[in-house]
Amino acid sequence: MRSFFFLVISAVLLVAFAVGVRAQLHPPMTDASRDAEKERYFANFTELKRFPTADSRRKAYEAAIQYLKRFEGERDPEARVVREFVTEYERPGRQLEILNTYRSKEYAKAFALGRVALEHDRDNFFILSVLTKAGIENASSGNVSLNDATLDYAKKALSLLDSGKVTKPEPFNDLNEARGALNVALGALLREKAPVEAVQAFRNAVQSESFYRTDPLTYHRLGIAILRGEFAQLSKEYHDKYLNQPPSPAQQEMLAKINKLGLQALDAYARAVALSDRPEVPSETNTNVRSAKLPPEIRNKILEQLTSLYKGLHNNSEDGLKELIATVLSKPLP
Repeated sequence: MRSFFFLVISAVLLVAFAVGVRAQLHPPMTDASRDAEKERYFANFTELKRFPTADSRRKAYEAAIQYLKRFEGERDPEARVVREFVTEYERPGRQLEILNTYRSKEYAKAFALGRVALEHDRDNFFILSVLTKAGIENASSGNVSLNDATLDYAKKALSLLDSGKVTKPEPFNDLNEARGALNVALGALLREKAPVEAVQAFRNAVQSESFYRTDPLTYHRLGIAILRGEFAQLSKEYHDKYLNQPPSPAQQEMLAKINKLGLQALDAYARAVALSDRPEVPSETNTNVRSAKLPPEIRNKILEQLTSLYKGLHNNSEDGLKELIATVLSKPLP
C-alpha cells in the first residue's frame, strides 16, 4: 500500500516538474512585452508598406499575415489597418478566381468562393455583380437553389450604386450598364414572388442610359409584371367587392386604377413590339443604347398578347392598335 502511495506522489511530482519546466521555457508574456512585440511587428509591416514596388508590397503582405497570426483576435486600430491591407492585397486574386469560376459555369463554387471573400470585403461591387450574373445564369438553367442569395447580392450591389460608393464599374462597361443589368436581374428574381417590386426594377432598367432602355424583352417583362402584380390584385379585389353591385364612387375609383394599370401594361407590350421592329443600331451618343431585334416567332407571340390585351381594353376592337405601335416610342413612359 505504501509503495502504491509513493508511486502516486512520484507521478504527481513528475507532472508538476514538467509543467514547471514548460513554464520556464515558455513564460507567459506580460502586457508590456506583448505590446512591445506588437509594435515591432507593426513597425516592420509599416516600413515595408511605404514602398510601392511589387516586391515591397509582397513582403508587407507576408509581414501582415505574420502579425495577424501572432496577434489573432486583436481589434485595435493597428490590427484594423493590417487587415485592410491584407484584404486589399488579396482582392485582385480573389476577384479573378471568382470571375474565372463563373466563366467556367461552376456557379455553386463561385458562390462558395464569393461568400468567403465577402466576409472580409462585404462592399466589393465586383464580386457582388459577378455572383448576381452567376445566379441569374444558374436560374436560367433551371436550378433555383441560388436564387435567394442572388437576390441579396443584386440588392446589395444596387444599394452601393445608389449610394454613390461605386467608382469602378467592373465587371460592367460603365455605371449606366451596371444599373440597367442589375435592375433587370432583380426584376427577373422578383417577378414570380413579388411582381409589384419587379415592376419597379424593370422600370428602373428601361429608364437607365443603357442597352435596356431600348431592349424589347425588358419591356415585355415589365408588361407581364404589371399584369401579374397590382393589376391582378386589384382586379380580384374589384371582383370580390363590386361584382353585381350598383356603381359607387369607390367602385369607380378602383376601376379607374385597374384601367390605368392595364394601359401601362399595354404601353410596355407596344414598346416591345415597336423596338423589335427597329434596326439593331447603336445610339450616336451612347453605344450602350441600341435596339435588339427579336426572332420573328417571339415578336409575333408578343404581338398576339398585345392584341388580346388591347381588345380587352377597347371593347374587343383593334382600331388604333397599329397607330399605338407606330407612335408609342415618341411618348414618355407612363
